[in-house]
Amino acid sequence: MPRSLAGDFSGQGLRVAIAAARFNSAIVERLVDGAIDGLTRHQVSDDGITVARCPGAWELPLLCQRLASSGNYDAVLALGCVIRGDTPHFEMVANECAKGVAQAGMAAGIPVIFGVLTTDTVEQAEVRAGIKAGNKGFDAAMAAIEMSNLLKQV
Repeated sequence: MPRSLAGDFSGQGLRVAIAAARFNSAIVERLVDGAIDGLTRHQVSDDGITVARCPGAWELPLLCQRLASSGNYDAVLALGCVIRGDTPHFEMVANECAKGVAQAGMAAGIPVIFGVLTTDTVEQAEVRAGIKAGNKGFDAAMAAIEMSNLLKQV
């Protein structure tokens, strides 16, 4: 039988950084709360969680890169919210943020989880931030724990 690798959801002993954008803070703070809830429910200690804030989603990749390459964390969560407007600005910010966050993880070799909402409306963002069902910050925390534990086996 082939060897099978899978991460679990035990956060005990993990150190996780949350990079959070301040822009659209009413939404992002709900994502941060959801992420912290997910991490602590899965035994990541309070002193194992660091929250670093930057102006917006455009700045998240640099912050994630610095946190991920510091050697101080097992995983980094990028949390933000970009809502479509009437100009092409949305596409530029959303695309470059996603690319930059992915590059930060690849360069550092640790999970850098993309928990940035990219929505057409405020209402869509509110739903994904836990108003009606689920919280993408919580989901990002689960991905961080699982990937951290998986990569320890590789």
